Amino acid sequence: MPWIKQVSVEEATGLLKSQFDAAIKRAGRVWHIVHIMSINPRMMRDSIVFYATAMMGESPLSRVQREMLAVVVSYENYCHY
Repeated sequence: MPWIKQVSVEEATGLLKSQFDAAIKRAGRVWHIVHIMSINPRMMRDSIVFYATAMMGESPLSRVQREMLAVVVSYENYCHY
């Protein structure tokens, strides 16, 4: 299994700390899919903004339809997330 360097929640400062704090506020924890981006906090921030726009922004698809699509794609890609 590959190993990717990550910054711990306890060691985070600046933008990364604010992103971790926001993740904990949203979900009660920092999920691995977010934590893996810890070496590039700007990418983490932008990825979360992109996700929020895709899943909760204006769209002809309902939120439920978007979540269903995400589940099906994850399943087809053998992704447990």
